[in-house]
Amino acid sequence: MAKISSEELGTEPIGGLLVKQAVPASIGILVMSLNILVDTIFVGNWIGSVAIAAINVVLPVSFFIAALGMSIGIGGASIISRALGAKNKDKALKTFGNQLVLTLVLTSILVFAGIAWADQIIPRFGGKGAIFEPARIYYLIVLYGVPFLALCMMGNNVIRAEGKPRFGMVAMIIPSVGNLILDYLLINVMDLGMYGAAWATTGSYLLCFVYIFWFFLSKHSELKISWSHLGLDFSLVKEIASLGGVTLARQAVVSVTYLFVNNILFDLGGESSITVYAIIGRMLMFALFPVLGITQGFLPIAGYNYGAHQYDRVKESIGTAIKYAALLGLLVFALIMAFPEQITRVFTDDVEVLRETPDAMRWVFAATPIVVVQLIGSAYFQAVGKARPALFLTLTRQGFFFIPLVLILPKFLGEFGVWISFSIADLLSTLVTGYYLHKEVRTKLVRISSDS
Repeated sequence: MAKISSEELGTEPIGGLLVKQAVPASIGILVMSLNILVDTIFVGNWIGSVAIAAINVVLPVSFFIAALGMSIGIGGASIISRALGAKNKDKALKTFGNQLVLTLVLTSILVFAGIAWADQIIPRFGGKGAIFEPARIYYLIVLYGVPFLALCMMGNNVIRAEGKPRFGMVAMIIPSVGNLILDYLLINVMDLGMYGAAWATTGSYLLCFVYIFWFFLSKHSELKISWSHLGLDFSLVKEIASLGGVTLARQAVVSVTYLFVNNILFDLGGESSITVYAIIGRMLMFALFPVLGITQGFLPIAGYNYGAHQYDRVKESIGTAIKYAALLGLLVFALIMAFPEQITRVFTDDVEVLRETPDAMRWVFAATPIVVVQLIGSAYFQAVGKARPALFLTLTRQGFFFIPLVLILPKFLGEFGVWISFSIADLLSTLVTGYYLHKEVRTKLVRISSDS
């Protein structure tokens, strides 16, 4: 790969630059999502549909701990992008060093706590009845690899902040491909069941960590830290925490969402309803990969140019990102509406799951074409270092709207109330984000552009 300078983020045309940043991110997310998708297919066909539900119970816990690394990564990446744009490399290096220390210490503490209270945590997230034992097996093994996953998520965001999206793409592809190979060997060939699925996942995290560790030691990275950069700086820690807290709050709300939805669905329809939710959850990760890729590509562009005081380019990047993401979101919407039955059959041949999933999937994806405004809007405020509006907008979708809806509507509408809560929450949060983003562009970016 040719060496790329972060300065290109401030000079290349926005349209081409967004494609250049977003395509590798989209490919990485696609491969990662395919990994989760195929992993679910393997587990469903080689172990059973209850195993799909078991993994769905464990994911919010392990992902929340790993999301701590992502939060530190995104919070620090925003600082690094703006520091590089302002030609302040020393601040970028100090930020990266602080990210490493914070990720290692905090995720290790949470992993120990997660293992100590495993038997209390698993049932609370829906691991009841026949789901409990396979969920416990998967949970305990995967948790050992979560600190490596957290470091990978942190490092990947720093790689993108440097303007090196292709390396970030490879960092996402390696664990995905590794997990699928290990799945085949450990589940299908060695017949290790849930133990095989768990060790395959943990092994894939380690492979990703090795690659990212190599990247930062290689000539491709501009961030060569020394021991002096590892000392915690309170002002930087505070800024990383305020910006990264947005991502952590989002994942915390996602975890709480899983807790509520898994328990509500278990009470309404038992293990099969949780399996339906697990399949739809995998499709949410997979089908939206191009939209999420645009969002990932947008972050370093907006952050760098905001730090460089090139506000016209920031405004242009917002409009371009929303336009590209909306077109891709419309395509995803059309495919989901047309082929939900065929998609469900890929995962399982369980008659009850096949009967319930297609209509549920349609309702969950109903607002896909417009929700891109919510994703790009909340990402913008995080990219430019505005933690409070970023936190507020991040929480609107699942925290302020979805959780109240999913607690109320199922009491009157049953399982349908769960599924329709997704699209109503998407619509309401998009309206709120659209208002704040429009106000920001009109009163802030346009004004400071004309002043400068």
